[in-house]
Amino acid sequence: MAEEKTTNSAEMEQQAAQEDINVEETVEAVFEEAEATPSNEGNAVEEELKEANEKIAALEAKLEEESNRYLRLQADFDNSRRRSRLDMEAAQTYRAQSLVLDLLPSIDNLERALKIEAVDEQTQSLYTGVEMVYRGMLEALKKEGVEAIEAVGTEFDPHLHQAVMQEEVEGTESNIVVEEFQKGYKLKDRVIRPAMVKVSQ
Repeated sequence: MAEEKTTNSAEMEQQAAQEDINVEETVEAVFEEAEATPSNEGNAVEEELKEANEKIAALEAKLEEESNRYLRLQADFDNSRRRSRLDMEAAQTYRAQSLVLDLLPSIDNLERALKIEAVDEQTQSLYTGVEMVYRGMLEALKKEGVEAIEAVGTEFDPHLHQAVMQEEVEGTESNIVVEEFQKGYKLKDRVIRPAMVKVSQ
């Protein structure tokens, strides 16, 4: 009986010791897991933060690109609108240019006709009629901003004059227009036909 109690007591002690070992192992395992978990979670958080920063950087780059594109489009639109306005203003200012260019040969012919001397009354009345038509055309052109270019006696200007001859003339400085073969005309500030001239050497 005493032996059974001793055996039971020994078994119980052994069982208690075994349970203590199991408890210690469980506690150690829990502490190890607890220590390992924050490290893993920290790595995961760092990865997520890195990915988020990369996405933010990519979105910021895309936003800057789109912003630059918008600014370029806005500048192109403003330039296009300005060009259109300038084209419209030029078209309005020089709207008569085509008509004036078509009329200039007729004006040249009227000027040639006016160089003929009227010898009798009938020719004189015809001359007067041609002169009236000529003056009427010049007046209409003047209202549109057309004016003749001064030539004879002025210094040769390649923007206003077209030199077809050069001649040495006594008492005249070089590069002076000495004769006009065909009148030149300006429409406002634009030369629509340069004067055809002879220039002194």
